[in-house]
Amino acid sequence: MKKVFVIGLEPFNLEMLDALVGDEDIEFHEALSADEAVNVDGPFKLHDLIQLAEQRMDEYGPADGILNYWDFPGACLGPMLAKRNGLPGPSLESVATLEHKYWARREMEKVIPEASTRYCAVDPFADDPRSQVDLKYPYWIKPFVSHSSYLGFKISGEEDFNTAIQAIREGIGLFGDPFNEFLDKVDMPEDLKNIGGRHCIAEESIAADAQVTLEGYAFDGDVVVYGAVDSVREGGAGSSFSRYEYPSALPSELIERMSETTKRYLRHVGLDNSAFNVEFFWDRESDRISLLEVNTRLSKSHAPLFRDVDGRSHQKIGLDLALGRRPQFQKGAGDWPYAAKFMVRLFQDGKIKRVPSATEIHHMQTRYPEAMVQVLVEEGQRLSHLAFQDSYSFEVADIFIGGRSNEELVDKYTDMMDCLPFEVDLTAPAPQ
Repeated sequence: MKKVFVIGLEPFNLEMLDALVGDEDIEFHEALSADEAVNVDGPFKLHDLIQLAEQRMDEYGPADGILNYWDFPGACLGPMLAKRNGLPGPSLESVATLEHKYWARREMEKVIPEASTRYCAVDPFADDPRSQVDLKYPYWIKPFVSHSSYLGFKISGEEDFNTAIQAIREGIGLFGDPFNEFLDKVDMPEDLKNIGGRHCIAEESIAADAQVTLEGYAFDGDVVVYGAVDSVREGGAGSSFSRYEYPSALPSELIERMSETTKRYLRHVGLDNSAFNVEFFWDRESDRISLLEVNTRLSKSHAPLFRDVDGRSHQKIGLDLALGRRPQFQKGAGDWPYAAKFMVRLFQDGKIKRVPSATEIHHMQTRYPEAMVQVLVEEGQRLSHLAFQDSYSFEVADIFIGGRSNEELVDKYTDMMDCLPFEVDLTAPAPQ
């Protein structure tokens, strides 16, 4: 019996993982719950989470593998637990380089400057943070480490900057302080040792007609890209994800160019024995590709899309890597040629009055049995109290669907939303 310990294990992804096992004798255990490692609602120490996970591994182990599919802190906890227990995983230095967004940009400049952009580090607690920025408007500012675009802001003028800095000062320590714990475990360049978790990166806005995420893995020195997913954005700042579509509609030659850029960069950084996903922008007029960031994990949001199109979730890649074996993944064996994840968003604060009932969801799934629905809010919740939203919208539900074309996916989604009523009181006063 092989025992794989999962960081942030919850029912939705446990179902995905259980479907991958087949005849293998594998069982999944909770290294940390989603509430402990994902839905954190106050200050925490990385050391405490490591100790808690190792207590569970001692009780239910020994562990044969560590699996993570979340952003920070999971992206750093996974490699730390693997190293401490002699299990397969990437080096702490390679993960730190990519998770520390300023360090990551510096390495891009060295090996793929054509795919990078102008940037600078910002200390939000400096007397005059604005003086540290030498970029033209508009640009983006965000902490070195975060997740779900939390505390990321588009800056179009002084007022935007001042508002962003105030919010960042109030919230950056939640992830920044435990990230500094992680950085203490790695050998950093001397000139970066005082630029850590409580710093931000400001990046020049990138002209783009399309955004795409490459899913891949590194194993024994080989870097492999096995899928490309288009990201469609919406909202006034153009920063909120509306849906993910798989496979990408971009030309195969363009995807190959992005793949080769990815391989050069990750070999330079030294990422190995790890899943990854890489976000790129493409400007059609100049034919320029720009690398936004590399995440040292697979995207759990894409898992149902790979299942619909390829016959199984790409969590299979993460599972193989966790067990120290070369991933095997068959393409195109699913029930649908196309799949999408739709993110139901609101762009104004309010109070949730009603969410779809279990009966309404069941009725919708009777009509569309291939669909999966995750309602992310509860009646009585105020949208502005939801944790880790982007700075411009509130995500209230996710819908996964397969179809025969991207147009059919949109038509299905539109029809499904008529069966899934949400009611929000946009006039409810905010609590004092």
